Amino acid sequence: MKKSYKFGVSITRRGLLAAALLAGTATFGFQSQEAKATETLNALVWCDHTDPALIKPFEEANNVKVNLKDYEGTGTALSLIEQSQPGDWDVFVVDGVDVPRVIEAGILAPLPTEKLPTGDLFPELVMAENHTKDGKTYAISEKFGYNTISFNKTKVDAADVKDMSIIWSDKYKGKIAIYDYYLPIIGMVALGLGKKTAELTEADLPAIKEKLFAMKAVSKQVGEVVSSQTAIATGEVDILVGGGEWVTAGLTAEKPELDWVLPDQGGVRWSQSIGVFASSKKKDLAVKFVQYILSPEGQARLATSSCYWAMPANAKAGAHLSDAQKTALRWNDQKDYLARSQLYPAPSAELDKKMQDIWTEFLQK
Repeated sequence: MKKSYKFGVSITRRGLLAAALLAGTATFGFQSQEAKATETLNALVWCDHTDPALIKPFEEANNVKVNLKDYEGTGTALSLIEQSQPGDWDVFVVDGVDVPRVIEAGILAPLPTEKLPTGDLFPELVMAENHTKDGKTYAISEKFGYNTISFNKTKVDAADVKDMSIIWSDKYKGKIAIYDYYLPIIGMVALGLGKKTAELTEADLPAIKEKLFAMKAVSKQVGEVVSSQTAIATGEVDILVGGGEWVTAGLTAEKPELDWVLPDQGGVRWSQSIGVFASSKKKDLAVKFVQYILSPEGQARLATSSCYWAMPANAKAGAHLSDAQKTALRWNDQKDYLARSQLYPAPSAELDKKMQDIWTEFLQK
């Protein structure tokens, strides 16, 4: 079972990809700018921000060296912050669902929204209820995607994966891998049962548990990101439950047979946000970095980062993506996908414990 933290789960999709794909690259003090830089900026980020193709243009344009530290989960980030001195960090990338609690903890500074392209974001990504407090905005969405179904279209009928119930059907028994993260998988099962992720209660758990166990019975493996992605990429399995563009979009050039879909019942949507540390001594430069990340050019680079691909929050980024990149990301389907997706379940501490208990039993079954 994964270790839980106050603000989330320590081992995440992004962290495992960082370990597998960017081993030794995403470290504090990452060198992508020559020593001549006159200023430094320290950013606590997810692994997609450590791609030199994303960071170098900002460094060169501003004569700055960006020190990057990537982390695996919000709990880990909080531990790093607690061990740091005020002013050590300038920019913070954090899971969208954790932003309200980060704001409450006083970690983020208000952002100058008049200097940010909030009007260019996909409307569903503004998430004012998450990013604002007392009329001030403390973070802004920068990237998003879906936990849904990835599949090999040469082995799986595309019509089958349009129905969420395929994940517990025996039609592809032994050819299914399940991503080992309880919240999105429970959310997917809930959607398949016609439930809303934001309205789950303890009364919903028996039905969810039944389908989880049915899914386990027809699966070949339950694993973290690397083993799950490897299983579908090598043909060991044909379906990955909990996959999405973040698993297959970056592989389409080499593995055109891999695809992903949002079933008719929808999918579970994740998002990541960016903000400036309240204790930063370089807030103007930090805001400049946020502006760059949210610019159409920065967004296109972030969307296709070497660590993992996903949709940019800025709708104008499409002008800087190739047709092949937009196809892999389902650019033209986003209006429909956003309308039919739901956010991760955000259970109370008590309900979260019960969900984790079910997941532990699911893993051991």
